[in-house]
Amino acid sequence: MKKREWLIVILPLVATWLFDRVTKLWATDIIAVKSYGPLHFVLHHNHGAMLGLFSDLPSVLRIVSLSTGGAFLLCTYALIQYMLPIKSLTLRCGLSILIGGILGNVADRIAWGYVVDFIVVGTPSLSSPAFNIADALQWVGYALIVYAIIREGELLWPENNSRKKFWVNLSFQIKYCLLMMAVGLSLTLISLVFSYTYLRVTIQELVGNNQFLLNKFLVPYVITFIIICIAFCAITFAVGKVLSHRIAGPIYAFERYIRNIFDGEKRGPFKVRKGDEFKELEALAEEINTRLVKMRSERTVNVVEFDDKSDTKAQNE
Repeated sequence: MKKREWLIVILPLVATWLFDRVTKLWATDIIAVKSYGPLHFVLHHNHGAMLGLFSDLPSVLRIVSLSTGGAFLLCTYALIQYMLPIKSLTLRCGLSILIGGILGNVADRIAWGYVVDFIVVGTPSLSSPAFNIADALQWVGYALIVYAIIREGELLWPENNSRKKFWVNLSFQIKYCLLMMAVGLSLTLISLVFSYTYLRVTIQELVGNNQFLLNKFLVPYVITFIIICIAFCAITFAVGKVLSHRIAGPIYAFERYIRNIFDGEKRGPFKVRKGDEFKELEALAEEINTRLVKMRSERTVNVVEFDDKSDTKAQNE
C-alpha cells in the first residue's frame, strides 16, 4: 500500500485512543449521576476485563496479564496488517478502531490499575452495564471487520488458488519457523529473568523475606508469563510459516515454471504473488523464456537450411 493509505489505516487507531482518553479524563470529575433521557453518566471503576470479568483475581495477575494481553494484541495487529493479502481499507480500519479501543482500556490499567467506565444506557429497571467510549468503538470495529469479510471474502480466500500448499519446501520452512520460535523464546526468557528478579527484589524490599507473600504474587506472575510465552511461540511459528512461504513459494513456482519451459509446455508469463519476495524472478523468467524461444527458432532455421542443402546435393548427384 501507499504511504497515504497507511496513514488512513493508522489514523483511526490514534483517533480512537485519543477520543477515549479525553472522555475518560472528563469522566474522572463526575461526582453525581448525570442523566439525559435514557443516557446516564456515572463514574465506575472496572477492575476486571470486559463487563467486570476476572475482577476477583489477584491484582498482580489481573493488571499485569490484562495489560500484557493488550500489548500482545497490538503486536498481533501489526503482523496482521503486514500479512493481509489485500488492501481492503474497510477491514484494516476496522482492525485499527478495534485495537484503538483495546489500547484505551489497557492504558487505564497501566496508569490507574482499573478501567474507567462512565456510560449507562436504559432505565432504572432495565439498563446496560457501565461502559466507556473505547468499549463502544470496539463494536464499530467488529462491525467493519464482519462487513469487510462478507463483502471481500472471495479476495481473502479465493476459490481458485494456484498455490494451495503452504508447505512447499518443508525442511527449509520448518527450520525457518523453529528459528523464529528460538528467537522469541530467547527474548521471553530474558524478559522473564529481568521482570521476575525485579519483582521479587521489590517485594522483599517492601515486606521482607515473607514466603507466603512471595508465593502469592510471584506464582501467578510466572504462570501468566508462561501462558503468554506459549501464545507468543504459537504466533511466531504461524508468522514464520507465512513468511517462509513468501520466500519458498516464489522459488518453488519458479522451478516449476522453468521445468515446464524445458519440457516445451506453453505457459503464460511468470508472476510472483503480491507480498511475496523475489519479485525480480518475473523479469528473469521472461528473459529465460525469450532466449529459449530465440534459441529454438535459430535451431529450427539451421535444421531447415541443412535439410535444403542436403536435398540439393542429392539431386545434383
